[in-house]
Amino acid sequence: MSFKHHVFFCLNQRNNGEDCCDRHNAFALFEYAKNRVKELGLSGPGKIRVNKAGCLDRCADGPVAVIYPEGVWYTFVDVEDVEEVIQSHLIQGRPVERLQLA
Repeated sequence: MSFKHHVFFCLNQRNNGEDCCDRHNAFALFEYAKNRVKELGLSGPGKIRVNKAGCLDRCADGPVAVIYPEGVWYTFVDVEDVEEVIQSHLIQGRPVERLQLA
């Protein structure tokens, strides 16, 4: 089974006091994306898959997600940012430059 887009959200937790995606509302943003993609009828084989990921080694940029096959990295502030990526990148095929990580 393959997907048109595979979205990985870093949900890494660090207990040593160092910064991590979990401290920046990553789980709530992941849940929003997963539920929204389902709500829009975009999930499933040949469509879009939204997955949890462990550490993606971009903790200082968190919260982060990466979309394949393009390999585009994003950082988010809120659900409005996630919605913009869903609408622009996942639906229209236009990556959101302002939210991309270098």
